[in-house]
Amino acid sequence: MMMPVRLWRKPLDANQIVAVQAEVYVVRERCSGCGFCIDFCPKGVLARSEEMNEKGIYPPKVVDETKCSLCGFCRSICPVCAIFPIEKKLREQI
Repeated sequence: MMMPVRLWRKPLDANQIVAVQAEVYVVRERCSGCGFCIDFCPKGVLARSEEMNEKGIYPPKVVDETKCSLCGFCRSICPVCAIFPIEKKLREQI
């Protein structure tokens, strides 16, 4: 049985689309070191830091902020709310 072929077309405004740029903030003092944000980031933006925080825990560090798509999964999965991404445009308006 043959599967139908789906054709993909380029959107008419493709040259006007600008990818969002993100800044990822980690509250090092609040981090519990669970590693959920590192393990479950779909883009691989985070890695375990080499520096300990005051609790003796290795919080995450941002490896490549340009990969972040602002999905917010790191913020939702963090049990202590120690990480959050912000769109750079929004930060400049504050």
